[in-house]
Amino acid sequence: MNHSRQRHTRTERRDAAENRQRILDAALKLFEQHGVEQVSMNQIAIEAGIGPGTLYRRYSNKSELCMDLIKDNIVLLFEDIEAYLEEHRDDPPSQRLKGILTIFIAFREKKLQLLAGVEEVSPANKSQSKAPTPVYDELHEIIAKLFHEIEVNELEAPDNVFRADILLMALKRDFYVFQRDVRGYSAESFLEQLCLIFFPQAQKA
Repeated sequence: MNHSRQRHTRTERRDAAENRQRILDAALKLFEQHGVEQVSMNQIAIEAGIGPGTLYRRYSNKSELCMDLIKDNIVLLFEDIEAYLEEHRDDPPSQRLKGILTIFIAFREKKLQLLAGVEEVSPANKSQSKAPTPVYDELHEIIAKLFHEIEVNELEAPDNVFRADILLMALKRDFYVFQRDVRGYSAESFLEQLCLIFFPQAQKA
């Protein structure tokens, strides 16, 4: 009985792992062909050769699926940020914040589609539309701390949490792509404009 149960459990785990890989492969193929926004969960299920129920048991929406696809890259992103902060720990906070934004904008350019998918929220659950994603939640904490360091040298400054929220909104896909594709800002000029608005001290250093 125990051996039979163990074999059954191993088979279930193997099947689940195979289904996950089929889903990820199918999603990545469709996202690269059509873009995240244009691909439905049902299309992904069909491409993966599984039922919609199997797909939704693992991923309740495309945001979760994109997070699984990009999670290893996100780990590397925050390792790069931590390494940068350690290496430049003696720099002024405005310079460190500019460096972090440089790293994130480069990441945004490389992983635009998948990061947009992580940001996406299902229309059926609008109550979550303002909730931070894990990526931005961690980034927000780092940025708010640096704003607090900057604030020490300012007579009057906005709330650090609020200021970090506004900055992160400017880094979201819709705003970033609009500024890049419609307004014509390069990644470098976009960064310079953010610095001028949020911490002009970095420009004077």
